[in-house]
Amino acid sequence: MHTVEKIGGTSMSRFSELMDTILIGDRKGDDLYNRIFVVSAYGGITNLLLEHKKTGEPGVYARFANAENESAWSEALTEVRIKMLDINRELFGDTTEREEADAFINKRIADVEAIMSNLQALCSYGHFQLDDHLMKVREMLAGIGEAHSANNSVIALRKQGVNARLLDLSGWDQEEPLPFEEMIESSFADVDVSKEMPIVTGYTHCKEGLMKTFDRGYSEMTFSKIATKTGANEAIIHKEFHLSTADPGIVGLENVVTIGRTNYDVADQLSNLGMEAIHPKAAKGLRQQEIELRIKNAFEPDHAGTVISTDYCSEKPCVEIIAGRPNLFALEIFDQEMLGEARYDIELPRLLNELRLYVVNRDSDANSITYFVAGTRKMVTRAVRLIGQKFESAEVELHKVAIVSAIGSNLKVPGILARTVSSLADAGISVQALHQSMRQVEMQCIVNQDDYESAVRALHHALIEQEDHGDVICAA
Repeated sequence: MHTVEKIGGTSMSRFSELMDTILIGDRKGDDLYNRIFVVSAYGGITNLLLEHKKTGEPGVYARFANAENESAWSEALTEVRIKMLDINRELFGDTTEREEADAFINKRIADVEAIMSNLQALCSYGHFQLDDHLMKVREMLAGIGEAHSANNSVIALRKQGVNARLLDLSGWDQEEPLPFEEMIESSFADVDVSKEMPIVTGYTHCKEGLMKTFDRGYSEMTFSKIATKTGANEAIIHKEFHLSTADPGIVGLENVVTIGRTNYDVADQLSNLGMEAIHPKAAKGLRQQEIELRIKNAFEPDHAGTVISTDYCSEKPCVEIIAGRPNLFALEIFDQEMLGEARYDIELPRLLNELRLYVVNRDSDANSITYFVAGTRKMVTRAVRLIGQKFESAEVELHKVAIVSAIGSNLKVPGILARTVSSLADAGISVQALHQSMRQVEMQCIVNQDDYESAVRALHHALIEQEDHGDVICAA
C-alpha cells in the first residue's frame, strides 16, 4: 500500500528542511518508498510566470498577452530564469548537481522563449490570432515552474542515495496531448513505487486542459487523480501550518486548537470561503473511492495532522473551526415586481457568472435578493450598472461586507444561534444577515468589513475556547 503526497510551493521553498522531515528524515531502505510526491513550483515562481495571485501584478504570461513587442515579456522571462538559477545555487552550491540543474532549466527557458517569439511573429499576420493560443502559452509557462522544482528534488534525493524518479507530466516534447486519466495511467505504467520514489510535476498537460477549468488549482487535480488511479491507501497534503480552529494570526497561536478529524463537507465549506484544504473537484474523486485525506504540517512530521474522510461525524456536537472571508460585496437588488418572477433567479446568476464574480452566498425575501460576491471593484460596479439596465424598476445597492462562519461536521450545538448573536453583540458588532442550513455543517454571519477580525475573535472565544478541547479537536 502506498501514499500520494502533495507539497505546496511555500513548503518547497524550505527544501532542505523537507529533506530532514518528510522526504528522508530518519527513513532508510524500504521505508523511503511506497510514497509518491506531487510537487508545486517554489514559492513565488508561478506568480512570476503568470501573474501575482493576490495583487494581479503581471508576470511573463500577462505581459505576453498584452505585449506590443517582445521586450515587454522577454525581460520578465529573463528575471524568472535568474530567480530559478539563484534557487539552484542555494540548493546545490558549486557542485556538478548544480550544473545539471542549471542545464535543465536553461534549456527549458530557451525553448519557451523561442516558441513565444515565433508565436508572436506568426500572430503579427492577420490570419493568426494570438488569443487562440494564449491558454496553451499559459499552460506551457505554468509547467516550467513544477518541472524546475521536481527535477531539483530528484537530483537532491539521488545525491542522498534515494532511487528518485522524475515524472514530468508537463507534456514537454510530447507530440499529442492525451486525455487526463490516460496521461496519468501511461506515466505510471512502469513505475514500481516499492523500489523508487516518483517525484511528479503538479501540472499535467492533457487534452482537456486543466487550466481552462481549474486555473491555479491544477496541482490538486493532478494529486487527486494520481491517488485515485494508483489506488492510494491515503492522500496527504503537506502545508506549512496545521489545519486549526481559526487563523492564528487573528486569534493568537496560543488560542487555536489543531483539528484532528473532520469530513469532506467541512472541507467544501472552507473552499467556498477561499480557505481551501483541497479543491472541491479534487476532493470528489477521493470521496468516491473513500480515500482519506490527511493535512499535515510539513515541518512537524511526528504530528498526526488532520484526517478528512467521507463519513466522519463528530460524536459530540461542536464547532470545529471559525473561518471567514473578508472583502466581499453585498449586491442588494430590491424590486416590487420580483414576487413570483422566476427570471430574477435565472438571469442574475448568469450575469454574475459572465462577470466572473464568485457568489459565496445569497439570501432573499418576497421582493429582494442579495448576493454576497467576491471579485474586483471594477466588475462589481459593472454588475450594478448592468442589473439596473436589465431590470429598470429595480433599486440596486452595494455594501462592503465580510462573512464569518462557524463550521463543523456536527453543528447541532444547543443554543449555538443565541451564543453567536450574543457574543457578537457583546463585542459591539452588528449582524447584517445570518444563514444556517438544515444540513447543520455551517452557520454564516454577515458583518461589516471593518468588523471581520473582531468577529472571528469573538466567535472563536465563545464557541471554541470556552469548550476547552485541549490540544486537538477530535483526535485523528
